[in-house]
Amino acid sequence: MPSRGGWTGRRYRVGWIHPAGLQHRMMSSPWAVAVFVAAAALSVGASAVLVVRLERLGVRLGLSEALLGLVAALAADTPEITSAVTALAHGQHDVGTGVVLGSNVFNLAALIGLGAVVAGGIKLHRRVVIFEGTAALWIAALSIAAVMNLITPVAALVLALAVLAPYVYVSALRPSGRSALPPRLRSWLAGAVAEEEQELADAIHPGKGGPRDAAIAVLALVVVVVASAAMERTASTLGARWAVPGVITGAIVLAAVTSMPNAVAAVFLARRGRASATLSEAFNSNTLNVIAGLLIPAVIIASPGLADALRVAVWYGVLTVATIALALAGRGINRRSGALIIAAYLVFAVTVIADAIRPPL
Repeated sequence: MPSRGGWTGRRYRVGWIHPAGLQHRMMSSPWAVAVFVAAAALSVGASAVLVVRLERLGVRLGLSEALLGLVAALAADTPEITSAVTALAHGQHDVGTGVVLGSNVFNLAALIGLGAVVAGGIKLHRRVVIFEGTAALWIAALSIAAVMNLITPVAALVLALAVLAPYVYVSALRPSGRSALPPRLRSWLAGAVAEEEQELADAIHPGKGGPRDAAIAVLALVVVVVASAAMERTASTLGARWAVPGVITGAIVLAAVTSMPNAVAAVFLARRGRASATLSEAFNSNTLNVIAGLLIPAVIIASPGLADALRVAVWYGVLTVATIALALAGRGINRRSGALIIAAYLVFAVTVIADAIRPPL
């Protein structure tokens, strides 16, 4: 029978990859903690390098600011995605699902909530909130449906891509190419994308990249993937050894560590008066997390349907709705709303931990 920590305790042939294998190799807890800290530092640091280098290459390729924002979000998500895929590949569904959905909750608090508190408020265009928020709500709803097994992972992925594909297409268009949009939507969508680019332009100022940037990006990607996989394996080992439920390891510990670049980015942007970019960055990051870190792996290797992940998925959906509502009501997120989002994350963390450690009836 699986434990609440999400692993069966059987012995696997691949020694150090599975938590039981690590225990079998008699890795001491202090050594495992040291490996986790080192891997986390490498993963976070390399992902920051990856973001910068990919942005520079994007400028070289002539990508729009909106599409550059998507590229930056995907690069920043590499630690979360790698950790989630590693956990799912080793049968630890609650850890893998928890990393993705817990990271998404953390992103809302760190990027939008913390950004608003530090900056004293975030001014947002109404059309940008609707444009970004519609896709964000759709992905959050699909996440909940997939975790509850209301729809298959294949169906969830198809429905997610049905929204992401046109979103990427519209975001990729230069102003001169927006005349190709349907006439009835042209004015509104063109305006929404232009306003989004106005918000992102203040945050993204990379120079043109070259072969050196490409080489560094490849190296950084390798470091992120290897370090994130090692971080997840070590965290799962320690969680199993200390009887920590898998949902806590994934949705609280790994989610916060892998999303730390987002918190740093929020403070960086807020202190320089560029916090308006954080809403797009948070929603883009969450969308790509779900598609690349949850739905695609679920189609290939495992189903995400776990009762332990349901609470995390619901919190992700509820906080997404609340963030959009606050942004629309106040034409942005003021400091009080930002503090409310952060407080909601703290309540989320407490309730997830309390529910996971509560003894079964």
